Amino acid sequence: MSNVQVWQSTMDESKKLTQMESLTFSESNKDITDYLIIIDEEVTYQQMDGFGASFTDASAWLVYNALTEELRGDLIRKLFDREEGIGISFIRQPMGASDFAWKIYSYNDVEPGESDYELARFSIDHDRTYIIPVIHQALQLNPELKVMASPWSAPGWMKTSDAMIGGTLKPDCYGVYADYFVKFLDAYQAEGIPIYAVTMQNEPGYEPKEYPGMIVKPAEEAAFIKSHLGPRLAKRKLPTKIMCYDHNWDAPGHPREIYEDREASKYIAGTAWHVYGGRHEAMSQIKEQFPDKDVWFTEASGGQWIPPFHDAFMDQMKHVIRTTRNWSKSVIWWNIALDENNGPTVLSRSTCRGVVKINQQTGELTYNLDYYTLGHISKFVSPGAYRIESNTFEDDLETVAFRNVDGSKVLIVSNRTTKPKTFTVAIYERTFEYTIDGEAAVTFKWER
Repeated sequence: MSNVQVWQSTMDESKKLTQMESLTFSESNKDITDYLIIIDEEVTYQQMDGFGASFTDASAWLVYNALTEELRGDLIRKLFDREEGIGISFIRQPMGASDFAWKIYSYNDVEPGESDYELARFSIDHDRTYIIPVIHQALQLNPELKVMASPWSAPGWMKTSDAMIGGTLKPDCYGVYADYFVKFLDAYQAEGIPIYAVTMQNEPGYEPKEYPGMIVKPAEEAAFIKSHLGPRLAKRKLPTKIMCYDHNWDAPGHPREIYEDREASKYIAGTAWHVYGGRHEAMSQIKEQFPDKDVWFTEASGGQWIPPFHDAFMDQMKHVIRTTRNWSKSVIWWNIALDENNGPTVLSRSTCRGVVKINQQTGELTYNLDYYTLGHISKFVSPGAYRIESNTFEDDLETVAFRNVDGSKVLIVSNRTTKPKTFTVAIYERTFEYTIDGEAAVTFKWER
């Protein structure tokens, strides 16, 4: 009989992605526990791309500069190696400054009042100092690592605000902004970092007051993609996907309007979604309306608005399960690392939490709960895996299941109640039983 490997995290923090004693399949009765989880690998859904977070300017600087070389190597292994760590397989990189950066910058900065339509001053030198080196370290451990990129703003001179904060893209800058994307893709490719996908704009419906941002309406995004970015990327030898939207679940009308523009839609692989408004089901609603378009969940940050450990752990395990049950090919947290003051940042006050905390004063490295919630899926589900059918008990015992390329199966279960639950897992005619603690999460893996 096959052994079932078991990893559990508990609310009292006594177990954090801790390997438990293995279980054995049997031919036992399926009706002896209160919950029966039936897995049907003949019913498949989306193919997974990967799981991870973001080497923001702040994160990369901390990893590269605030850790000893030994600690940095240990952290990269625990992030990107599947055996020693959680096997991160997907990172989302800001194109230029985000809110988590030492300073506001783009790849084509000029003096106030100047412009550079020839992009003669384009340079990724800023990234070469510490962002690209840490991505290279990650790629050495995981050469299949996917990298997507999202700008928080076009260079200021391309915008109505003449700054990276606020404003919109000038109509006469659509073409040069598309050229800016191509230059970025080519520059990163020359550094040995192919970019898997891009979005036009991070959170196009929000105009920040303290950090780079840019309002982009659906019709504007459609126009930019169909007439400028799409045709340019289609001519490149190395394919890069275009994802649209890259914002919250509460405005599904934005991607819908873009897809209704057929000329724009033909260049778009699917929709990128964030966590900060609306419900997970919005992803399925758009998928049902546009079945040829894929789904990616590209940002969720932990932070002081959801207290750790209890509330934040429950919230993130819900996202791991419900995003993938709603067609997402990815689960991506926000900053890989922040310091003891939730920075470095251009914000006057930061409430975000990184996957890890790096104390700049002591050099101490702390693995936050976000590391373990991500690990419940990233360590076990390989890129290329398919989600397979499993029944779930919403707000009670929630589940999601996968079949890896090598045929191994993974089942993730989150107990959203305070009481222990005993359940039976059945696949074909084989079963195993498990009792999960209240408010705990467990990942099972077994070979084909």
